[in-house]
Amino acid sequence: MVMSLDTGDAGVFVPAPGARRGVAALCTVYRPRSHADVIVSKLLGDYSWPHVYDRDALDYGETVRTLTETPLPTDIDGRIRRPRVAVASMFIDQFPENDLSRGWSERTGVPILPSIRDAITLGTDTIAVNGVLIIGEHGEYPLNARGQRLYPRRAWFDAVADVFEELGSVVPVFIDKHLGVGWEDARAIFDRAARLGIPLMAGSSVSTAPFSWRSPRVDIPIGSQIHRAVVVSPPPLEAYGFHALEALQCIMERRHGGESGIASVQCLVGEDAWNAMDRGAWERSLMQAALQVCDRATPGDARSLAPDASAFLINYRDGTRAMAMIPETVTPQWAIAADVTLPGADTVSRIAFRF
Repeated sequence: MVMSLDTGDAGVFVPAPGARRGVAALCTVYRPRSHADVIVSKLLGDYSWPHVYDRDALDYGETVRTLTETPLPTDIDGRIRRPRVAVASMFIDQFPENDLSRGWSERTGVPILPSIRDAITLGTDTIAVNGVLIIGEHGEYPLNARGQRLYPRRAWFDAVADVFEELGSVVPVFIDKHLGVGWEDARAIFDRAARLGIPLMAGSSVSTAPFSWRSPRVDIPIGSQIHRAVVVSPPPLEAYGFHALEALQCIMERRHGGESGIASVQCLVGEDAWNAMDRGAWERSLMQAALQVCDRATPGDARSLAPDASAFLINYRDGTRAMAMIPETVTPQWAIAADVTLPGADTVSRIAFRF
């Protein structure tokens, strides 16, 4: 289940068919509503463990039992199916008072180990897991000059890669959210993964994929012509900008021809973002359409309500334009509006829904 590095080639990682694959979960913090709770609790639980509802101890297992709209697969008896991926071990960096990891460890028998190396090897001299999750989000870490929280994503990836190099094998690595706070970290992670042949994935913990929850229950069919699109997102920029871009991209890749590549990305803040609207770089009506499907949006003029809004303007190589907008406190929800020509249609339709 591991891939040899003796040739230095990337090769192809093929897991054993039918096996529940165990992964090491490396988490900065594992508390209620944290990224570790959103991701790891889904893998640890079979969603049937009963306990008294306690809002202060709310975890994802309780959430899926109380929110009937949560889009999780069920079996023929209506029970939520057990995940196909198992958790083999956990490494937790910080333990706040409302820590969930120790309770999950006691209930499931999944060990919390003292080092990243131990989490990967389970105390042996071989790689004992079939994948590694790096969830570097939340916790007490220093800020840089830009106000970005310096989560140890690159440091942890390097620690994982060091174990792979030492033992001569690799398994896939998934990094929650973006790879790092800047280009240097992201490029270093990418380059080392490519050099060692590590299957590397990253992405948002917000479930915006096509099989997820929608309101209203519409979607943009694969093969549609997407002419323009705008996503609106809650603030702040550093924490939620990535989620906004992921939400936008998972929709844009459904357009005719699939992903064509991105020609340019520009982030504008404050009056620069609104001035871009004035000159036609993005359409106000699309933003308004997206906000209209947010049932918790603040009523009123978004420009007046959010003078310091942030906007990502994205130009695709096929000429499509899109924007991810973070209008401060105008909405606590994610939503999209797009002008679309559906497959086989001759007219342009406007489709809007929230995630």
